[in-house]
Amino acid sequence: MDTIVLKFGGSSVADNIKLNLVADKIKEFYNNNQRVVAVVSAQGKTTDNLIKEAATLSNMPNEREMDVLLSTGEQVSMAKLSILLNRDNVPTISLTGWQAGIKTNNTNQDAIIEDIDTTRIKQELDQGKVVIVAGFQGINEKGDITTLGRGGSDTTAVAIAAKIKADHCYIFSDVDGIYTTDPNQVTIAKKIDSLSYQEMLDIADEGAKVLHNRCVEVGEKFGVPIIAKSTFKEGKGTEINNKPVEGILIKNIVKNDKLIYVHGVSKKYSTQDFNSIYNKFVINEIGVKNLINNSDKNLDMSFTISKDKFSKFTNLLETELQNLDCTYKEITRISIIGNGIMSNNSVLKNVMNILDEEKAEILSMEVAESKISIMFKEIVSNDILQKLHKELIK
Repeated sequence: MDTIVLKFGGSSVADNIKLNLVADKIKEFYNNNQRVVAVVSAQGKTTDNLIKEAATLSNMPNEREMDVLLSTGEQVSMAKLSILLNRDNVPTISLTGWQAGIKTNNTNQDAIIEDIDTTRIKQELDQGKVVIVAGFQGINEKGDITTLGRGGSDTTAVAIAAKIKADHCYIFSDVDGIYTTDPNQVTIAKKIDSLSYQEMLDIADEGAKVLHNRCVEVGEKFGVPIIAKSTFKEGKGTEINNKPVEGILIKNIVKNDKLIYVHGVSKKYSTQDFNSIYNKFVINEIGVKNLINNSDKNLDMSFTISKDKFSKFTNLLETELQNLDCTYKEITRISIIGNGIMSNNSVLKNVMNILDEEKAEILSMEVAESKISIMFKEIVSNDILQKLHKELIK
């Protein structure tokens, strides 16, 4: 008898009609003599709405209390789904993250799973029950609720699959797999049949909202086959595995418009000053990238930060970095991902020809073995993405 983990995203459980469809899908697996653990996200825009509500109470809500608040969304989903399945005579139990034994570090809003005590999950499976687990959450050593960051339910699912040695982990959403680029931005985007863990990790790290990057890391570490599928359409989806890819093949192009480029200066300068500022970014979990000190005479730094971390950064400027004068601008980063890019100069030539034609102003460019990443000085249109896709992905 196979053991499988199914994860259903917010769009899959957005309302009671869709919850019934999810319940039917779980029943199919269960009636096929499979042991089922289902991980669920909050319904629809529940998490976004809770964040907005908290913002009306405080500009900088306490992060511990935010975790307590945000964890409620997944608990509603799991309880409703369990009610539906029990109604249909499928024995089911719902478990919160802490009831499921998910133990995390002490970080709020972006916690990391350190271990899972699967005793309760296995006991319920052995009794023939479907186990519904609230994704995105766990408990720290203090007994406090923690959350794993946006998209964290993916990581919950893959981590459970790894720990119980599940045969497969299915990530269900409203799309039928991973595409060569965002199909909402480029109409000619194509569905990909399979990706390596590294390719998928590159795609997720560059800001594509397809899979939580940490779930891919867990999948690779423990060899969990991850299959991204649609809740509402039939089809095999996209499988992420450790099968090596030979030759040169562009798999994906990611356009990320949710970045802010920061330029900060201060007359005071020493090595210790620069290190101190970076340490504050680390301690406060700001997650800056592309950090450069542009001068050897004064403090002149630049870096990028995601928009969802920006309020935390500005609060740090007001409290601990008052000597740092900063300017900001919204920018685009486009990343071309695939195997063997560095060994084929024609890929880079084609990219540069298109950027020349579009008269795009480049802020920086990074070329690695499996990725070309370009930061532009402003938000660029989807026309560039469309032309790059047409030229590079056959």
